[in-house]
Amino acid sequence: MIESIFKGLFDSELTTVISVSDFLLCLGVSLVLGLVLCGGYMYKTRYTKSFVVTLSLLPAVVCVVIMMVNGNIGAGVAVAGAFSLVRFRSVPGTAKEIGTLFLAMGTGLVAGMGYLAYAALFAVVMSIIFVLFNRLDFGTEKNAKIYKTVNVTIPEDLDYTNVFEEVLKKYASSYELVKVKTTNMGSMFRLTYNVVLKESANEKEMIDELRCRNGNLEITVSKQDTTVTEL
Repeated sequence: MIESIFKGLFDSELTTVISVSDFLLCLGVSLVLGLVLCGGYMYKTRYTKSFVVTLSLLPAVVCVVIMMVNGNIGAGVAVAGAFSLVRFRSVPGTAKEIGTLFLAMGTGLVAGMGYLAYAALFAVVMSIIFVLFNRLDFGTEKNAKIYKTVNVTIPEDLDYTNVFEEVLKKYASSYELVKVKTTNMGSMFRLTYNVVLKESANEKEMIDELRCRNGNLEITVSKQDTTVTEL
């Protein structure tokens, strides 16, 4: 009786129907594996509630879609086309977030094909590797502290062409003026430099010398942002 309720309207005698028990088993395993992936991702990682909730549910969603396709090539092409039309209206994700989403989709794909043990093995192994990489800070740039972005505010009547070259050459092994912007109703300029500090450079001394040349106006030194142009 229960099986007849979940039978598709377009099923035929040649169609293999997934039993309710198998459906619930695959769905439950996918949800558990989604939580496993979330646990691995959240270890020493900044995250948002919306992302981890999506990550935990994504394997189950992909699993159900694969089970419903169930070898039907036409349905598979239609599903692929439907997913290609989906647009995620949010800020661009980092490489780590995109990779984790693909990992969750792969787990759901394997579970949807019925290989629950392989899906569990895949999710557990990849979660362990994820935690291990975060634990070891794998891929962290060793000299990240020497790459800085320096913003210097100057009055409009100051020729900025060579005024800071002597100071920057003293404290930086290389530097580049990347942006010039007017500010304060056009009465001031804001210069943006990307600099590579020398190992022995004193950041405070550099700021003090720059202040002597820009009339003690605003100066900010921050970490160089590479996430905008690089994956």
